[in-house]
Amino acid sequence: MATAEARVRAEFEPHGGTGIWSWITTVDHKRIAILYYVTSVVFLVLGGIEALIIRLQLAQPNGTVISAETYNQLFTMHGVTMVFLMGMPISVAFFNYLIPLQIGARDVAFPRLNALSYWIFLFGGIFLYSSFLVGQAPNGGWFGYAPLTSKQFTPGLNADFYSLGLQALGVASIMGGVNFITTIINMRAPGMRLMRMPLFTWMSFVTSFLLITALPVLAVALFFLTFDRQWGTNFYQVAAGGDPILWQHLFWMFGHPEVYILILPAFGILSDIIPTFSRKPLFGYAVMVYSGCLIGLISWGVWAHHMFATGLGPIADSFFTISTMIIAIPTGVKIFNWLATMFGGQLRFTTPMLFSIATVGLFTVGGISGVMHAASPADLQQTDTYFVIAHFHYVLVAGTVSAVMAGTYYWFPKVTGRFMSERLGKWNFWLFFIGMNLTFFPMHFIGLLGMPRRTFTYSPDLHVTNLNLSATIGAFILAIAFLLLIVNVLISRRNGAPASHNPWGAATLEWATSSPPPEYNFGRIPVIHNREPLWLPGKEEVVEAAQARPGAIHMPPPSFWPFFTAIGIVGTFALFLTGHWWAPLIGVAWTAIGIVNWAYEPTH
Repeated sequence: MATAEARVRAEFEPHGGTGIWSWITTVDHKRIAILYYVTSVVFLVLGGIEALIIRLQLAQPNGTVISAETYNQLFTMHGVTMVFLMGMPISVAFFNYLIPLQIGARDVAFPRLNALSYWIFLFGGIFLYSSFLVGQAPNGGWFGYAPLTSKQFTPGLNADFYSLGLQALGVASIMGGVNFITTIINMRAPGMRLMRMPLFTWMSFVTSFLLITALPVLAVALFFLTFDRQWGTNFYQVAAGGDPILWQHLFWMFGHPEVYILILPAFGILSDIIPTFSRKPLFGYAVMVYSGCLIGLISWGVWAHHMFATGLGPIADSFFTISTMIIAIPTGVKIFNWLATMFGGQLRFTTPMLFSIATVGLFTVGGISGVMHAASPADLQQTDTYFVIAHFHYVLVAGTVSAVMAGTYYWFPKVTGRFMSERLGKWNFWLFFIGMNLTFFPMHFIGLLGMPRRTFTYSPDLHVTNLNLSATIGAFILAIAFLLLIVNVLISRRNGAPASHNPWGAATLEWATSSPPPEYNFGRIPVIHNREPLWLPGKEEVVEAAQARPGAIHMPPPSFWPFFTAIGIVGTFALFLTGHWWAPLIGVAWTAIGIVNWAYEPTH
């Protein structure tokens, strides 16, 4: 009997200990989520440093802090970092941690594929940043417009690092999307119907479909660019019959769904936090679900509003003007429903709630300027000016990043069993709010006064000196806010006040299990009877099942092969830089060894 109990206990105790090796070999979705989050924050710091150097260069006219070429590399890597190395993966960190908990699953559908996705992301990011070591970081903008990225205009390795690095990161994102879709469809707890899932899981579901459909479009564009640069094909070469506008079509067919890949998870975070601190169910749950699905669908029909200046013609301009205005409707529905949820509620102005309310307001500012871009005559005046920078930073910083900060404060007790400091949190919020607006609101006027984006200096005759100086001051305030968030996380991880399993009194299933959750998530998989399982009758049974003494539970064992295989996959892309046709075959062979060993590795 004692032997049987020991065997059962060993099956659900954490695998692999707590050392570095345990993190390298982990396949636990919660640990992988933490790896994603920490890595994304490191890249956030790197991207932020790049932004601060840019702002120092632009604080005064005729700046000499950095050269034009360094400026090109910094603004390119800032954009690539914030989109591909911070914005997307930090959302995936939330996906990884929360989706299985919110749907009542023990893990994701493919735990080792989940680990592989993370390691490809990490090594892909390291590969991109290794370009600084040879002084040839990508320098053609995060959008990499052809023909600027051709051998003729970028003869070094800059654009090669860009095209090969983004292809590797795309592989990681597609793997993650497949994993989360499979998990949500197949692994929901009994009674967890689709229309009972939390909004965060729903928005993650829609985002995952965008990932597996949008990233292949970018992959096609990058393959063409790689072929042009490596083997002399002519997809984008006008003189040889190619078309650089093809790059823009392919890139923005990915690029506009990408905006919603970044913002839909933020919408899901807000839709979970606002009801909790309003003590009210989410207003119009079904409409919120349908509007999220509609946003994902319509996002495929608006890409050419990025291309009004290319001369597509009045029919194409009219279509994309209308479609861009239409996509504002489901987005506006969400804003209305968040406000309606708060209306008449018992509001508690905690740090996550403050960030959530600010996100609603600031994102609306970015949305309004986005609708302005929908009108092609206005867009022709605003395109390639700082007005556009103001717009998308209000969408992505005030939308995505602010919501991520709200989510960090909200779910930190679940992850660590401790609260973050509310006192530091309030300082964090106000510094972020002030810094955000001081940095980006003046850019509307800088753009309207005629300052083009992507220029490393400007003349005092443009009369934007004071506006640029205020933006630079705001950027440093914003940097202090992010630093304060990191300090709060590090201090609270060990010294924060202890938190119960449901310290906020939330309604969703992840709060039924202990804080932090055990490796197996739930002692027994609960049966779900309603949309707010911890607010409505039956909540005691749900909590009791979640925290019950577990029986015999098999969890997937650690594996070294995802780490090994990821080195081969990213190495294959990296070895194209050598210019030798046979060099990537080394990476292919390494990958094959990893896959064969992975296939024959015991899973029990």
